[in-house]
Amino acid sequence: MTAPTTGAAPVFRPAAERFHSQLDWLDSWHSFSFAGHHDPAWMGFGPLRVINDDTIAPGRGFGMHPHRDMEIITVMVDGQLEHRDSMGHTELLRAGEVQRMSAGTGVVHSEVNGGAQACRLLQIWIEPSQAGLAPAYDQKPFCIGTNWTSILDPEQRGGALAIQRPVRLWRAQPEAGQSLPLAITARSQGWIQLISGGGQVAGRTLQQGDGLGFEAGALDHFTASSGGADLLLFELG
Repeated sequence: MTAPTTGAAPVFRPAAERFHSQLDWLDSWHSFSFAGHHDPAWMGFGPLRVINDDTIAPGRGFGMHPHRDMEIITVMVDGQLEHRDSMGHTELLRAGEVQRMSAGTGVVHSEVNGGAQACRLLQIWIEPSQAGLAPAYDQKPFCIGTNWTSILDPEQRGGALAIQRPVRLWRAQPEAGQSLPLAITARSQGWIQLISGGGQVAGRTLQQGDGLGFEAGALDHFTASSGGADLLLFELG
């Protein structure tokens, strides 16, 4: 999918139209083309290449597998996930934590749910500004409130993580009827992803799993529905 041109309408990705992979231990919804699912109309949005909403059964997960030249962000929603990699990290990600891994010249890692309950996470892939960078890893917990909390920021303002691209990412959990601004830097693109709940944007109703891409200045605010919402906002440079 190409970037919208100036004046283009927002790009809507309904939850029910995402690609779906299901195994006995994995339930995964893909906003964009991934693995065996391919559609040239949905190859990503700007540098945003993957948003996978994964639910992993207890005691199961992804064995060691390689990546390179990709910025991989994991947002833990429920439960926990054990990460191991070829850089020597063995880390436990818990709900509310965010992991940033720069695959760079190459990294091998595994992701296994060692908990007693199913876990849910959003895994996000973003193209780096350049190839061939050194691999890197970081993770930290974030306290998410009703207003935007910065998760990714190039200058790491407010304790946010930084990736190898000038991308910003926020998360918020607004209450019923609360409005959040959708202001992003001029000449950038934005993407909203609903983790749970729902709301309204420019007269369009969004619910869990829906995504919406837009250009700077195209949207003013998001208003949470009666049950509140949990959502991500990307600024893609």
